[in-house]
Amino acid sequence: MLKKAIGIVGTGSGIPEQVLTNFDLEKMVETSDEWIRTRTGIRERRIAAPHQATSDLAYEAAVKALESAGIAGDEVELIIVATITPDMIFPATACLLQDRLGAKRAAAFDLSAGCSGFIYSLETAANFLAAGKYQTALVIGADLLSRITNWRDRSTCVLFGDGAAAAVLRPVEEPLGFLSSVLGADGSGAEKLYLPAGGSRKPARRETVEAEEHYIRMCGPDVFKFAVRAIEEATLEVLRKADLGVEDVDLFIPHQANVRIIDAAAERLGLDRERILVNVDRYGNTSAASVGLALDEAVRAGRLKKGDVVVLVGFGAGLTWGASVLRWAY
Repeated sequence: MLKKAIGIVGTGSGIPEQVLTNFDLEKMVETSDEWIRTRTGIRERRIAAPHQATSDLAYEAAVKALESAGIAGDEVELIIVATITPDMIFPATACLLQDRLGAKRAAAFDLSAGCSGFIYSLETAANFLAAGKYQTALVIGADLLSRITNWRDRSTCVLFGDGAAAAVLRPVEEPLGFLSSVLGADGSGAEKLYLPAGGSRKPARRETVEAEEHYIRMCGPDVFKFAVRAIEEATLEVLRKADLGVEDVDLFIPHQANVRIIDAAAERLGLDRERILVNVDRYGNTSAASVGLALDEAVRAGRLKKGDVVVLVGFGAGLTWGASVLRWAY
């Protein structure tokens, strides 16, 4: 339980201009628009320009979130960037962003939890603020999965897109803000979704490049089953901890990986589609940006009002999962 109420007071997104449709993919690999849509719900995704890096999209999202919250960059005291595609191994992308934003007082670090990264980062930032360590935190989920996708592998290349999303956290009046959270991991499933090379186990060299070990590898069926279970169990647990039920949820925002995963989890939970935000059809799986992109879309579309109960839930490489429930603060 947080020591004092912490909420989200501003959101923003950073989306590349280039759109890659299923019809475009038909020209690249042996697939079809129908095959992709029926299995994933995805129609198109955004791809970063060659000159863009993760920090560029993160900066765009951060600026919009700060504007939304009415906060200047030099007021930010903590920056967390959730990403598995940093600009470089070090320094942290958060440090690059700190400099660009002029947030000279801010501590800054990256967090790696795959597609669960945004949820993990929100929980981390909220606890720093609740303990009184800081007053203003900026959380960004940002990934350029196009840079680690094998565009000859039709089992994975149809799934992923690029994007960034940001949220500003500050103390809010009770009973608003974060009510409860759940974080989890199962490292025994690490090789269900991973990038084999590029780290200390397999440093980049000619052999790893030739073996295409710098691209995402995934066991789709196993990840699908894990994802459905993780969404259901994490959602029920986080609601129980907040003394709420599924019937109390005004808006449900899951990680946007596959519409079949979302539909299966929603059916298990007894959630009607009207209360679920789905935008995977337009962005694909954007990893750590996914939940934040959907949240920002909900805010800008007027789907949230002060006092609404919102559930955010994610799952991803690790294997990891996480969920947060909050009473919307503005």
